[in-house]
Amino acid sequence: MVGVGIASVPVTPASTLGERLAVPGGRPPFPVIEPLTALLPGGGLRRGSVIAVRGSLLLLLALLAEATAQGSWAAVIGVGDLGVLAAAEAGVAVRRLALVPRPGTDLAPVAAALLDGVGLVALAGADGLPARVRQSLAARARQRGSVLLSLGRWPGADVELVCRVEAWHGAEEGYGRLCSREVVVRAVGRGAAARPRAARLLLPGPGGAVGKALGHLAIKAVI
Repeated sequence: MVGVGIASVPVTPASTLGERLAVPGGRPPFPVIEPLTALLPGGGLRRGSVIAVRGSLLLLLALLAEATAQGSWAAVIGVGDLGVLAAAEAGVAVRRLALVPRPGTDLAPVAAALLDGVGLVALAGADGLPARVRQSLAARARQRGSVLLSLGRWPGADVELVCRVEAWHGAEEGYGRLCSREVVVRAVGRGAAARPRAARLLLPGPGGAVGKALGHLAIKAVI
């Protein structure tokens, strides 16, 4: 009898089934730069989700960087002091970035309109919106397959990222220029994001974008 070999077939863990089924239209998530992938379910920004970012505007910009570099559009609403240079230094492809610095009382209508045609929509001041308005915006993001990012709290967010500053580097001898900031980012959320995670990062890194702090302090899960 001739033996028949069984080819090795890659198997996707069953634990990711709910995460894959939740992607609108089966489309993959928006990509993020590598140091941030382990903080997010599926390694990216899941379409139709709400992401809350607390404690760092630079972290929010870093989340937009890879997707805009690969051709997606992003918008930032209600951050009056955000400049194009700061976004570019964070790695955002500013030619695909729309800024609405002062929407006034039209924050929700502007966000709703942008969710119809822009993949990544970030806004500040969502904590001042009524709960029904936030729910309406979240529902619109799900319907359109966009990602809604809140700079600040968003009750019921799919993922919440909290950034805490640990130390600045570059002037260890008492002089010199500060060139990088070490932070800890903690992630918690619902569903596939229910297991808390944390990462020790340089934000900004020496080159202006996000980087890992040290090899032995790399991204890890919090047990």
